Amino acid sequence: MKALILTENEAEDIEVLYPYYRLQEEGIEVHVASTKKGQVTFKHGYWLNADLAFDEVNPDEYDILILPGGRGPEKVRLSKSALNIVKRFSEKSKPIAAICHGPQILISANLVKGRKLTSWQGIKDDVIAAGGMYEDKPVVKDGNLVTSRQPSDLPYWMSELIKAIKG
Repeated sequence: MKALILTENEAEDIEVLYPYYRLQEEGIEVHVASTKKGQVTFKHGYWLNADLAFDEVNPDEYDILILPGGRGPEKVRLSKSALNIVKRFSEKSKPIAAICHGPQILISANLVKGRKLTSWQGIKDDVIAAGGMYEDKPVVKDGNLVTSRQPSDLPYWMSELIKAIKG
């Protein structure tokens, strides 16, 4: 099983690193994609190397998609390649996990209309304006979509995602 994290500079460190290592603990191979290969530096100075640029990703090779928050989604959502990756996961009903500002990417991919989800409180109005049904809960699962609000929700988010992938 393989997971893909779409991220950019200034993402919330723990929202990238927690799923990166937690999924590896489950025996899942995890790759990081960004605008370009190489070092991606997060909000508080932690970093990972992006294995792939967005335009190099074949989404059909992956089973799980992770969309961390922070300021990274503002940049990820500007990439047509990144949005195409997200749309492909949605078309195939593969698990998509988004936290904090991560749903901004879902909004730009036109994937929230009629869906239940949560996010960072600061983008609640954006979720609603895009047709999403916002719920202020630590984790919301709607079909293949698993969303959370903030770093304190990480255990609930990953627990729900792991339940979803284990079937």
